[in-house]
Amino acid sequence: MKLSRRDIFKNTGMMMFGSVIGGLAFSGQRASAVPGQHEGPPELPWPYKKLDPQGAGESGYYGFYKGACCYGAFEAIMSQLRREVGYPYTIMPSTMMVLGEGGMAGVLILCGALNGASSAIFLVKGGLERERREAAFILIRELFNWYEQSPLPDYRPKAPKFEIIRSVSRSPLCHVSVSTWCKTSKLKSFSNERSERCAWLTGAVAKKTVELLNASSEGTFKPMHRLSAGTRSCRSCHDQGSVLENTRGLMDCGGCHFPKRSKHPKI
Repeated sequence: MKLSRRDIFKNTGMMMFGSVIGGLAFSGQRASAVPGQHEGPPELPWPYKKLDPQGAGESGYYGFYKGACCYGAFEAIMSQLRREVGYPYTIMPSTMMVLGEGGMAGVLILCGALNGASSAIFLVKGGLERERREAAFILIRELFNWYEQSPLPDYRPKAPKFEIIRSVSRSPLCHVSVSTWCKTSKLKSFSNERSERCAWLTGAVAKKTVELLNASSEGTFKPMHRLSAGTRSCRSCHDQGSVLENTRGLMDCGGCHFPKRSKHPKI
């Protein structure tokens, strides 16, 4: 039987298509024969080994200039866990944390360094079970209270671009933290010095987070930072079980509400 040129191309194409599909099917059979090949990541919490706080601080500083604050804090911890533990941290894509830059895509809500560090804490301590969640939340709340109440950044990199002064944010919000530092330093929010400040701060948060995780893994962790007296006073009227019960939360109220020049309204 004679075949036209068109038939030859058609049949050749079908043979190539069949070969590709057959090859994929064969490779799929081989892959499925390997135990755990198509299994997802393990449930939280993931394993932990004691890490180097100073190393996390330095890595966080340089990570800021690579992928900003959220990425820098997260990757500072993940990079060590990849080396010390390996899987499953080897399958965790830190690049996804770039979205936390500038308080989430530049919106200036939660400080990106806190966002990245909290995500790392939850990988190590968290889970769906209420007990697991609370174990992670206790560390995260301690990190937040430290951030709000401490003169930061308290980590100085080995080769800084500028010398940076400290400020007390009284808030975990990027907007408040940056604005407070700008007021204290008398520098602009879009200055190179402000970027350097946030790089130092990313290192400081990564370092503190590793210290908290190390203490938790060794069974020596104790919360050191309580809610401020002002926040406790606010909660007595506004939080669960109070007279008003019209808000909820654990962040410092004074960072945003009723600064010194304004008065609390009468109830």
